[in-house]
Amino acid sequence: MMHGATISVGVLAVALISGCGKQAVDDRWYTQAEVERGAVVFDDNCASCHGGNAQGAFNWKKALKDGSYPPPPLNGTGHAWHHSFDTLMGTISQGGAPMGGKMPAFADELSRDDQKAAIAYFQSKWDKRIYEAWSERSGL
Repeated sequence: MMHGATISVGVLAVALISGCGKQAVDDRWYTQAEVERGAVVFDDNCASCHGGNAQGAFNWKKALKDGSYPPPPLNGTGHAWHHSFDTLMGTISQGGAPMGGKMPAFADELSRDDQKAAIAYFQSKWDKRIYEAWSERSGL
């Protein structure tokens, strides 16, 4: 049993030393470490509205009585890919009010790195076609 643990620790050490966590995921702007950090940030701050798998609210396209819309999906099935990285960061930081939404601002709650990690997490759910469309449209 101890031998297996030693091997696992050794593999982890080699991965860390070789910079495995610093390589971009599938030629995207983020690393696996950012996706993993983003999963925690998203779960703690975003999932209660956008869903545990970033799937959004059930009727996210249908306006509520007050004219606002429910939280959209961020997993590539909604329109988040239409927005540049800066717009996504701005929405997280300033909230949805500038765009007519109700999402709260997270500038005082999340560091810039945590905000980027949240984006990395939900973009990791985008298939290659959606990510490339985002990248070509506005991307970074």
